[in-house]
Parts: sequence; structure tokens; C-alpha cells
Amino acid sequence: MANESRPCPCDIGDKFDYGGRGQEVQVGHIKAYVCKPPASTDKAVIVIHDIFGWQLPNTRYMADMLTANGYIAICPDFFVGQEPWKPSNDWASFEEWLKTRDAGKTDKETDVILKYLREQCGAKKIGVIGFCWGGAAVQHLMLKNPHLKTGVSLYGVIRFFEDRSNLLHPTFFIFAEKDEHIPLEQVTRLKQKLKENCKVDYEVKIYPGQTHGFVHRRREDINPQDKPYIEEGRKDMINWLNKYL
Repeated sequence: MANESRPCPCDIGDKFDYGGRGQEVQVGHIKAYVCKPPASTDKAVIVIHDIFGWQLPNTRYMADMLTANGYIAICPDFFVGQEPWKPSNDWASFEEWLKTRDAGKTDKETDVILKYLREQCGAKKIGVIGFCWGGAAVQHLMLKNPHLKTGVSLYGVIRFFEDRSNLLHPTFFIFAEKDEHIPLEQVTRLKQKLKENCKVDYEVKIYPGQTHGFVHRRREDINPQDKPYIEEGRKDMINWLNKYL
């Protein structure tokens, strides 16, 4: 790993002061944040949070952005009631904490959410996006879930699933050039494996000068130099979803 003492750099960033336009609901055994556009739609996006959990204002901001672009957006608690990581936690305990929160064990919760979106929200075309831990979960779901149409993995942790690249659905990978946790050589290896094994459309894009979390953990007003890339990343994400949903 790039930095053993700080195994995940998700604390590098800004916590948005944002309340959210949606509502919290109970979906089976999972709590979730849901936001729906004013006009009826059959398109929905599942938003998978990072290590800071489903209640992080930044993630709800991104869900609401999807809704502003015409999608039903739902951000479930994929930790299922377990505590999210806190910035005050000791990073030495991170790997132990992570063992009980496996990005590759999100299938049961995803199936419950898919059922809810289809039956309660009238969704027929469903995609997924995710950040960091959630980005890895997106890659996992793109490898095995037949019911999702497309995915966007934003700085998903490559090491979790780096040996698997035979994606079922079109997938867009967003990476930061200066991500201490995801070195560029890992991104290069991923690109090579996708080229060799992937039969569906995909794109891997590296944003210059950016660090981990830039799309949802950087505030444009206090990081003006990053603003063009933050906006570009968000626009690219929306454009990809629009193309495949």
C-alpha cells in the first residue's frame, strides 16, 4: 500500500455543510437516503458511500445532483448499521475495521435496493456510482450483477478487485493523478487488464493534479485551482450515466 500509516486518504478533503433535499427511508433491513426529481422517471442511480458512511453530507450532495439531472437517487447504508469511519479514529486500526466492511459483500443489500427501486419507485433502468470504498463496490457489482445497466467508479480502491476485469456492463473509472492511495502504476495495470479481458464499453480517465476524493470531497470555493477538474469529473459522471441509462 502507498502509505501504511494512513491507509485511506479520505480524510483529505472538505466536509460540506449541506442538509440534503431528500428523505431517509427504511428499505427492508437497510436505512437509505432517497431523492426523487419532480418529474416522473424510470431511471435511478444507487450511490455507494465512502468509508464515512451514508450520512456524509458530501455524498448526499452528489445524490441530489443526480436528482437535479433527472434521476431517482438512493444512497443506502451499505455498512448496515455498523459505525462508519471517523476522522478521529486511530488509523492503525483501519485494516481491522475494514475486515467487517467488505466492498465485495454488497450483493444482498444491492438486491434489496433494486427491488425497492423497481417496485416502489417504478425504476426500470438502474445504474450505480460510488466513491473510494464505494468505487470498489461499483467495480464488484459491474463484475457480477446482471440487473444494473452501468456504473461509475470514482477513485475506487483498485487493490480490492485488481485481478478481475471481465465487466458485465459499461463502466467509467475516475482517478486522480496525485492519489497517494491509488498509484498510477495500479491504474496502468487496470487499463491493461481491461483491454485484455473486457468485452463491454469502458473508460479510464485520470484527472491531472488531483488528489483522492476530489469529485466529492473538494469544495470549489476554497480550492479554486481544483474547480475545473471537480466540475469536469461531475460532468463526465453525469454524461456517462446519460449515455447508458
